[in-house]
Amino acid sequence: MAEHLLLVEHADDWKPGFPRLPVVNARDYLAGGELAAKRGLRVINLCRSYRYLSVGYYCSLLAEARGHKVIPTVRTIQELSSRALYSLSTEELDVLVQRMLGRRKPSALAPTAYELTICFGQCDVKELRPLAREIFETFSCPILHVEFRCQGGWQGTWRIGAVKALPLAAVPPEGEDALFSALEGYLSRRWRQPRARLSYRYDLAVLHDPDEDLPPSDAKALQRLVKAGKALGVNVELIQRKDYSRLAEYDALFIRETTRIGHHTFRFAKKADSEGLVVIDDPDSILRCTNKVYLAELLAAHCIPRPKTLVLRKETLMEAEQQIGYPVVLKIPEGSFSRGVFRAEERSGLTRIAAKLFRQSDLILAQEYLYTPFDWRIGVLGRQPFYACKYLMSRGHWQIVKHETDGRHEHGGFETLPIEAVPLAVVRTALKAADLIGDGLYGVDLKETPAGPVVIEVNDNPSLDADVEDLVLGERLYARLIGEFVTRLDSRRTQRDQR
Repeated sequence: MAEHLLLVEHADDWKPGFPRLPVVNARDYLAGGELAAKRGLRVINLCRSYRYLSVGYYCSLLAEARGHKVIPTVRTIQELSSRALYSLSTEELDVLVQRMLGRRKPSALAPTAYELTICFGQCDVKELRPLAREIFETFSCPILHVEFRCQGGWQGTWRIGAVKALPLAAVPPEGEDALFSALEGYLSRRWRQPRARLSYRYDLAVLHDPDEDLPPSDAKALQRLVKAGKALGVNVELIQRKDYSRLAEYDALFIRETTRIGHHTFRFAKKADSEGLVVIDDPDSILRCTNKVYLAELLAAHCIPRPKTLVLRKETLMEAEQQIGYPVVLKIPEGSFSRGVFRAEERSGLTRIAAKLFRQSDLILAQEYLYTPFDWRIGVLGRQPFYACKYLMSRGHWQIVKHETDGRHEHGGFETLPIEAVPLAVVRTALKAADLIGDGLYGVDLKETPAGPVVIEVNDNPSLDADVEDLVLGERLYARLIGEFVTRLDSRRTQRDQR
């Protein structure tokens, strides 16, 4: 078993009668000497405060620098210092909170509030112990005080309201036995040695949601991306929403989760951009692509061929009938994977669908209906054609993805082609449309008509699924993606060196 060390700020913090354990004054630990030179130490930081630049903060900071394994880590301390930081992680826990607290009888707790003390992942409420373990795994801090809040009365939705670290002195005498029992259990557990990290040129974070229903990249594609990164000297790490506070640890961010304005994906892009990371896709690309009203105006202003399109308000709804006719396609400004897109066959359908969409947005889009058996998707990366697919309409439906009322969805087929096999006019039109957005990764959807190709929309985080978009290029597709990040990072490094 690895040697462990408990740090306290004052000698009398470890009271007479407490278990005989290796307890050291924090200032002695900070002073260095033999303690600093020891290897394989497991440090339990029990200082009175972890605030920034306090003794407790420095104990964790120097423990990490010395290669000691410590709780809480500096990262945990930083997360717990601000609700804005830890709330991203607590949101992931709220599903479990609601499941466990929502079934408790109202007489067993206050109607809209509940508090729990967690010592090394343990609590004294048997039915809440799984929740306590999950919270401790998220915020590995010796003693935690967690406040839960219920919105909408005791039958409403339970969420974590606050999480804070408690000092050793905050544990009452009647709770000390439980504390030391939990400590003993924690110290007896094997602390896994992290794998030695390879030497990489750059670190790339890939934001994804493993539970997303229709993600831009499936798990197999993400693993191929990781493999390509390793071959090119780039450490590719899959991160999730809860890792927001860690963004500054990376050199670049690749968003592989469906983006929306007012969504954490947009916050990730903005923060990464402000931190100087290379970001695909960047905040401006998300802003320009996500809203179809903006995109329609942008394409029109630059004379990019597109179906006849109108931006409608409630008062101008009938212009769709007068200027486009039936059938007409209606769209909400923000949507993806054929969601938020409807077809009206006559006036009653137009007014019914529009009434529903106007409850979500003051402006909606009406677009000429052009049936084709497939849509082109031209992937564009760094202003160059990247891949090409034909997405076939789903069976018996007019869209690529057919969404059922029960939440299920059905995709049409696909055909992946080499870029050189695509009609030149299609590629040129796609590149012109993508150039209006930026130099990131885009998927341009087009239809071929007798008058030539027309752009349906430009997507800021197009699908990259294993054995679909990569069917022609195979591993070269992921290598090219990683290569784009490396080129941009090398360029930034060169610019910095020349200053």
